[in-house]
Amino acid sequence: MEDRTIYSNPLIERYSSKEMSYIFSPENKFRTWRKLWITLAECEKELGLNITQEQIDELKKFETDINYEEAEKKEKIVRHDVMSHVYAYGLQCPNAKGIIHLGATSAFVGDNTDLIQMKQGLNELRRKLVALIKKMKDFAIKEKDRPTLGFTHFQAAQLTTVGKRTCLWMNEFVLDLEEINFCLSTLKFRGVKGSTGTQASYMKLFDDDADKVKTLDEMVTERMGFDKKFIITGQTYTRKVDSRIMSSLSALAQSAHKTTNDIRLLQNLKEIEEPFEKNQVGSSAMAYKRNPMRSERVSSLSKYVISLSASTAMISSTQWFERTLDDSANKRLAVPEAFLATDAILIILNNIFDGLVVYPKQIEKRIISEIPFMATENIIMNAVKKGGDRQELHERIRELSMTAGKNVKELGLENNLLELIAADETFNLTANELNNMTDPKLYIGRAPGQVIEFIKEVVDPIIEKYYLGDISLELKI
Repeated sequence: MEDRTIYSNPLIERYSSKEMSYIFSPENKFRTWRKLWITLAECEKELGLNITQEQIDELKKFETDINYEEAEKKEKIVRHDVMSHVYAYGLQCPNAKGIIHLGATSAFVGDNTDLIQMKQGLNELRRKLVALIKKMKDFAIKEKDRPTLGFTHFQAAQLTTVGKRTCLWMNEFVLDLEEINFCLSTLKFRGVKGSTGTQASYMKLFDDDADKVKTLDEMVTERMGFDKKFIITGQTYTRKVDSRIMSSLSALAQSAHKTTNDIRLLQNLKEIEEPFEKNQVGSSAMAYKRNPMRSERVSSLSKYVISLSASTAMISSTQWFERTLDDSANKRLAVPEAFLATDAILIILNNIFDGLVVYPKQIEKRIISEIPFMATENIIMNAVKKGGDRQELHERIRELSMTAGKNVKELGLENNLLELIAADETFNLTANELNNMTDPKLYIGRAPGQVIEFIKEVVDPIIEKYYLGDISLELKI
């Protein structure tokens, strides 16, 4: 039964996936420690150290069977998590006890595991991000031709299409994918470096054979799934790695925030609406309300992720010489929580774009109210073709536009600019001719073509390369 007398992390209980929760779980962490110790021993044996296959087999036997209680009891005494687990592992493997962690410092398991977890986390985020991009692509194609009022400064501007606006959002996430791919492609393993990064302990083990020490570093790196390693480290890998990765998560959160802010504004305008379940309650007091709960949750989580990136930046900038421990508590909190929160953001966004609703009639109504103003240049040109004076027409249409604007803003009437122009002999244009000039599709430029071009040249190659299938759309709460 859940203990309700202690704090529980909402990222675990309410928001993030089991996959991401496992990546940063103690189980994954400590199993990775043991895998590192086994890999180190295997490589040291192959390079000539006095380690037997029986010792390695004993270590493998207990690789996933971790005696946590023994480690926890020991840590209360020695106040050192790595040595507590070395001790507990040794209790299970008495024959191999003497070669566990041979030549290594705590950062061998601690730092390398951090890098492995972040690599796993980035791959999981990429999977969800590409799934989101595919959903956005499908929505953009469906809505590529639907005119909608564009906004600059949240004021009515030239028309765009619903699909083109979706591509604006999608392009942000494409840039974020590039950042994640960059982090993954450049991520280096700390490897086997010793207590201050000089590999002195390994030089001692291998009788000053530098080639063997270098080979050991390369072997462990490759077997732990990395194709690059740091040549230079102190006791730890540079904390700039954490800062760089957190910056990429912050960038993704910024895109999510911008996208869901736009959706919230459009939902207020009743043009687009996020999914709303049959039994969902929008307000405890106002039963009619359909609040953009998902988008608001994304905005909230995004602010949190963005704020966490400052934390690792400060840690990176304040490390002393080869090692200082004031990074430890911060890393334990900031890095996992940023991954968990970003994971939650992507789950919610996938849910939103799987069921985003468009209201064409409401979109058309808003276009009708604004398009007469946008058509004024075309109206002038057509009136000139019928013999009108361009300067006189421009002044007259300015005056009529002011009248129509006053009718809308001060009197609450419909925009009657076209009626005013049709009734004005200066223009010599019929109501039918004017209506033909206000077809919304005349004012969307290359928007549909840009959608097709963007998807073909940018999005489809991403999906072809990285798409691993849809993700679960069910939200915890």
